[in-house]
Amino acid sequence: MNYPDFNPASPNTPLSDAELQQLDELLASLPSEAAMNIEGMDGYLTGLWLLPGVLERLGTAGWLPLVWGGDGEESAPFPSQRQRKNTTVLVLRHLQSLACQWRDDAEQWEPIFSVAEQGEREWVDARDWCTGFLQATDLAAEAWEPLWDDPEIGPLLVPIALLGGEGQDDGEAADLDDPEVLDSLSRSVPEAVLALLARRGGR
Repeated sequence: MNYPDFNPASPNTPLSDAELQQLDELLASLPSEAAMNIEGMDGYLTGLWLLPGVLERLGTAGWLPLVWGGDGEESAPFPSQRQRKNTTVLVLRHLQSLACQWRDDAEQWEPIFSVAEQGEREWVDARDWCTGFLQATDLAAEAWEPLWDDPEIGPLLVPIALLGGEGQDDGEAADLDDPEVLDSLSRSVPEAVLALLARRGGR
């Protein structure tokens, strides 16, 4: 199936809250258990964009279908080609809005994490986001390997690995059932992204 390539020169039209909700509900309605939610998709797109050349090398058909669980006949059938096309457009618009924000005002960027309110306290949960991010790194494992081993970047990536279910902390898995641990690790994730953006050197 042919998909449009991501064009970094395309107009920046960020998704509205209603469109993000629409996309999240659409992905949740698909029969594939591998379909991402909006948090996982946000992390996935982040991981794809942070390394120059990955999107171009994979081609849209190499990364986009994973958002909805793949293009197999039984994995994520859309009710219509129109819905598949609309979903594609929404995902590409979100990717472009992320790229433009990172280029123009990275310090104001906020990832899409799950947030639970308890009284005046907000508890942040980035597990789905980090799972999506790690799916992106798996698609370019050789390119990411030096970063995991990098003395500056590697330690910043540890929380992402822990939250995504692939890491260990000093040989012991983090207690993600502890809301304090989960919240602390989740709030440290943006630091890794900003460090990678600085390493990337912009667009």
